[in-house]
Amino acid sequence: MPSHLLAWIAALAMAPLASPSPAADAPTVRLVAIASAAQPLKLAPDRDTLRNIYLKKIFIDDDGQRLIPVNLPPGTPLRALFANRLVGMDEAQLADYWNRQYFQGVSPPYVLASQQAVVRFVATTPGAIGYVASCHLDDQVRVLLVIDPSIDPAAAGCGNAAAH
Repeated sequence: MPSHLLAWIAALAMAPLASPSPAADAPTVRLVAIASAAQPLKLAPDRDTLRNIYLKKIFIDDDGQRLIPVNLPPGTPLRALFANRLVGMDEAQLADYWNRQYFQGVSPPYVLASQQAVVRFVATTPGAIGYVASCHLDDQVRVLLVIDPSIDPAAAGCGNAAAH
């Protein structure tokens, strides 16, 4: 058999090994800050602004709309990632911050039980801002900011949901 035919057969035999794994084809899951698609907010959706909203240093947008940040429960991987990536604190530091703020009359953001609850609340509550894994997005909310461009889908609770 000619050598070029042997090389061609060898290349065909190796082709399945060279193809990308299903994980390589998986959509990227992002940690995103969201607001209602139907109720626009007048604010600059940058990291500093969102950080200040979550630390309750900014209470209203440029039109006077009251801002309502919401959190996931303490101890959830997405909340820890959010606290670290956007706020720049770990959960213990954030708890200390809120203990100090509480005695000055400032309450921490509301806590909702799940990412699905965050999406529903944000979609229907004027001024609400939340964060979720991008696989939980729907057409009732819009992305204000990508907080982390690539997170683990399993840790983000994406399961079989399609990532956006």
